[in-house]
Amino acid sequence: MLQQLSSAAIDVRLSQALSGVTISSQRSFNTSAPAAVSITQTLWAEPLKKKKRIDPAVVRAREDRKRRRLEKAIRRLEKSARQLKPLAELEVPRNVRTELRERRRKTQSLTTEQADHRFDLMKAWSRHKHQQHVQHVQMFRRIMDSRERALEELRAESYQLYCQAIAEDPTLVQFEHRGPPLTPPIAGYDSPDGDYIDTTRTWD
Repeated sequence: MLQQLSSAAIDVRLSQALSGVTISSQRSFNTSAPAAVSITQTLWAEPLKKKKRIDPAVVRAREDRKRRRLEKAIRRLEKSARQLKPLAELEVPRNVRTELRERRRKTQSLTTEQADHRFDLMKAWSRHKHQQHVQHVQMFRRIMDSRERALEELRAESYQLYCQAIAEDPTLVQFEHRGPPLTPPIAGYDSPDGDYIDTTRTWD
């Protein structure tokens, strides 16, 4: 009788405890606080995949291909390392390139008289420039000779005045130098050629 009562009491308590069990769609359930039983979520584990053994020759071939690819990229960079950066101001616009045939003028054939006249003009111009150069050289030579004679006479008169005459005049050219504000350049340093990015903050 006592065993029947005790089993009945256990059934009642167990039914009371399980009355708070809830089953969710997440495949996990929790019991009420008096039972203090909880089950973690299902992890759905699977066995590890077996590693495939790769032929060492295949691995070596892959490494060789990768090394050759890197060497080719390095050679390409070294080849174009010292190329000057193109200036957009000196490049011919694309629309002008497409219109080159329309912009090109037809060459007109010169007659014999016109060619002879141009040849005579070129000869006359060259003779004029040669005479002008000779006159300039003679003028500078006369100035230098007269300067040397004046210095010789001044040296014979007074050596002190001669030294003052050949001394440098610092006020002749207004130049002021305070020394290098930056460190001296590094010997053998190859400065990179890159873009200038302005990082000044602006608040609009």
